[in-house]
Amino acid sequence: MLNLNVKISNLKLKSPIILASGILGVSFSSMRRIIDSGAGAITTKSIGPRSRKGYKNPSIIEVFPGTFLNCVGLGNPGIEEFSTEIKEIKKFKIPLIVSIFGDSIDSYLDVALKAEEAGSDAIEINISCPHAKVSSIGIDSKLTYSLVKTLKQNLSIPLLVKLNPNVTDITEIAIAAENGGADAVVAINTLAAMAIDINTRRPILSHGSGGLSGKAIHPIAIKKVFDLYKILKIPIIGCGGISDWKDIIEFFLAGASAVALGTVLTNGVNILSNINRNLLKFLDENGFNSINEIKGLSHNFEIQEEPDFD
Repeated sequence: MLNLNVKISNLKLKSPIILASGILGVSFSSMRRIIDSGAGAITTKSIGPRSRKGYKNPSIIEVFPGTFLNCVGLGNPGIEEFSTEIKEIKKFKIPLIVSIFGDSIDSYLDVALKAEEAGSDAIEINISCPHAKVSSIGIDSKLTYSLVKTLKQNLSIPLLVKLNPNVTDITEIAIAAENGGADAVVAINTLAAMAIDINTRRPILSHGSGGLSGKAIHPIAIKKVFDLYKILKIPIIGCGGISDWKDIIEFFLAGASAVALGTVLTNGVNILSNINRNLLKFLDENGFNSINEIKGLSHNFEIQEEPDFD
C-alpha cells in the first residue's frame, strides 16, 4: 500500500509534513487546524523561560511573491503559561515538538524539562533565529555541542536542533550537534536579510534586519540538506521555501527524512491535504510504495567536479 509514514527518532508521523516553528504554533486552536488539515506533526512557536514581547510593527513584509521578511522577535507567553496549551494539544494523538530558546544553557534546560513534563513528544532547540541573540549559539560549534549534550543528558524525549544557514560551514555545526547527541537536525532557519525604503531612507522592519523565508530560499535549503546528508548519520528535516508537493519531493531526493513548512500556509491550511494527495500520486506514478524509498536518490548521480586548468 502507498504510504507517507516517516519516522524521526521515535516519532512516528503519518505524513512527512511538520508545521515549522514560528507559524501558527502558539495556540491550541491554530495547531488543531493544522492537525485536521493533514500535518504529520506540529512544531510550536519558540517558547522561552519568560513571557516576551516581540518587535513592534512593521515586523513582517512580503518582499517578493511567496517570500517574506520578518522580525517577530521570539515573542511568546513563556513556558509556564504555554504548558497548558501543550496539555490541550496532547489530547490529540499527534507528535508535538516544542521549540525552545533561552539565554543560557541552564535556562534552555529549564524550559525543555518543563515542556517535557507538560507532555511534549520532542524538543527543538532554536539556536539560529537571525534576529535574536540565540543565533550566537548556532554559529559556534563548541557552544552548540555543549548545549546539545547538556539537554540530551537530561531529557528522555528526542532532541532536534534547528540549524543556522548564516554560517561559513553549516556541516561543522551539524556535526557538533550530532556529536552532542542530537536525534535530528532541522535545516534551515531563515536567512539574515534586510529591506530599505528608498523614500524614508530607513530599513522597513522595525528591528532593521530580519529573517527571509519562502520561495526565494528554497534552492539554498536544498543545497544545505544535500550537503548535510553526505556527512550526518541522524535524520534531517528539510525546511525552507516549500510551496507545493514538488518541493517536498525535492527535499527527500536531497536526503531529508521529513519536511517542515510555514510560509506556504499564507495560502490557507487546506493546501496540506492537497499536498498529501499529490505526494501519494507521485509515488504511485513512479512505482514507489513509500516516500522513504526516494530519500537521498539524487546522491546516486555523479556530480561533475571542477575541471582542471588547461
